[in-house]
Amino acid sequence: MSDSEYHEFPGALPDGEEIPRDVAPPSAGGNGFVSLFILLIVFAVLAGLVSVASHWKKEVVVRDFVVDGISIIADRELLSRIMVFKGRNLQELDIEELKQRIMVIPYLRDAVISKELNGIVRVRVIEREPVALTVIDGRMTVLDREGFLLPWKPVVAERFPKLLEIAGISHLKTAGNGLQQLDRHDVVLILNFLEALSETEYASILIRELHLAGNNMTWYIAVQAPTRFIVGNEGNFKEKLKKFEIFWQKVISKKGFGCYDTVDLRFRDRIFTTDIVSPQVPQDISQ
Repeated sequence: MSDSEYHEFPGALPDGEEIPRDVAPPSAGGNGFVSLFILLIVFAVLAGLVSVASHWKKEVVVRDFVVDGISIIADRELLSRIMVFKGRNLQELDIEELKQRIMVIPYLRDAVISKELNGIVRVRVIEREPVALTVIDGRMTVLDREGFLLPWKPVVAERFPKLLEIAGISHLKTAGNGLQQLDRHDVVLILNFLEALSETEYASILIRELHLAGNNMTWYIAVQAPTRFIVGNEGNFKEKLKKFEIFWQKVISKKGFGCYDTVDLRFRDRIFTTDIVSPQVPQDISQ
């Protein structure tokens, strides 16, 4: 026996046989042509869809308006200003023109308007936030967070039943939207006071009116008491309101509501008071 060994591998061709030369792998050129043809069909379909969509958009008209976010503004108040656009071509609708028509509504702070393909125009309303009340020229007026004066609406009392009344407003300017607006410093003072008031234990239940005054003399009055509680214009209202609660509990609740003309809360760790001076009653002298 020879030293060489024979090994048979599965799939091997017998000795002397070769791979037939007339069998070749698939042609790459044929597959490339097919892919190119498919791409051309896809591009043609897409182009057709774009053309149809463009033509369809030109034919779509404004069918209706949908308003979101309204709670104070009445639907009819807003819709009456934009219904004139109903039936117009949706694509040609000028969003900015539409917005300008509704921005004259006092309680409207901003609006986001969008067009939908089904002919719906959606108006997302951002309303002004009432924070207080005031009386201007004998009429009840609503004050918003930016210091704008808004006409009174009964729905405001329903949604914001505990608004503080502000008095002593004297610095007003006319804003670009036709509304009157408080001086920026007065707005900051009011907002700071309201924020501090909201964090008190029970002062928010007692205080009913804040009176703006110059020379660091802003004051407020509380229920059942004619007393002016002076808090000034320089902030730190949280500490002053805490002193008010302590004074109310330990002094006024015991001595009564008509004892003091003023209670000055502006000084750290001290409270200064002035008594109410009773008018002298003239004596009846008999002759």
